Amino acid sequence: MCKGLAALPHTCLERAKEIKTKLGTLLQKPDSAIDFIIPYPEKPEKPPKAQKPSPQEALQWRDSLEKLLQNPYGLASFCSFLRSEFSEENAEFWVACEDYKKTKSPVKMAEKAKKIYEEFIQTEAPKEVNIDHFTKAVTMKNLVEPSPSSFDMAQKRIFALMEKDSLPRFVRSEFYQELIK
Repeated sequence: MCKGLAALPHTCLERAKEIKTKLGTLLQKPDSAIDFIIPYPEKPEKPPKAQKPSPQEALQWRDSLEKLLQNPYGLASFCSFLRSEFSEENAEFWVACEDYKKTKSPVKMAEKAKKIYEEFIQTEAPKEVNIDHFTKAVTMKNLVEPSPSSFDMAQKRIFALMEKDSLPRFVRSEFYQELIK
């Protein structure tokens, strides 16, 4: 017969309450429209006049999503392509995670973690990325105490998805074919 919560040690109950409180803070719905005014990121950060790559440099992108994403022009081209296919959330999530990792202040990190979670991870998020249940659960657990690696597993899954699915389509697209001429 189940003895219920009374059978658990007191320290377990206290820890469970702490975790519930911390997760509750992350999962709260915004109280005002102010929370919606500042989408993440505020505006796509385009470098001032990103230089068009040489055809040789652009050719390297077909074999390396990492090189593509590290190049400002490549990232902008890739995002434009994904937007044309209505699937830009993966690249936006990846960029948001890269920005998040550079955050030093624990307060700002917690704020950014909440925004990323609400925009990309939570069920029915406006730009929900396609990650499996296990990855989502691990990410939520990591957000109890945000750290630079909180989104690492989800970011790696999305990177792999873009590498396997989006990159080959991009390489066949007119966006890319114009770059390598």
